[in-house]
Amino acid sequence: MKIAIASQRPELSGTVDPRFGRARYFIIYNTDDDSWNVIDNSQNSDVAHGAGIQTAQRVINAGAEMIVSGNFGPKAADVLEAAGVVTTIWAEGTVADVIEMAKHNRLPAQT
Repeated sequence: MKIAIASQRPELSGTVDPRFGRARYFIIYNTDDDSWNVIDNSQNSDVAHGAGIQTAQRVINAGAEMIVSGNFGPKAADVLEAAGVVTTIWAEGTVADVIEMAKHNRLPAQT
């Protein structure tokens, strides 16, 4: 499974970002082979409107099946739900902490 995790830094030690649409980075972690890569979301950091929808489309295009962030706006949540992506509200700790929780099925799925 590919999990997109909103992060304040482009590394596993980065703190989970409480924002979704304006999160600076997303770590895309693949639970099947423990690989990961980074999506730089800085292009959506300062847009006036539509950051959530644009970010949702970016992580969907990256193949994310689950997304972890501190919050999701209603429009972004609708786009993600329509694509069948599971959203999880969680903004505690680091990206590495989220990965460990996911490996042990301890992340609370929202949708």
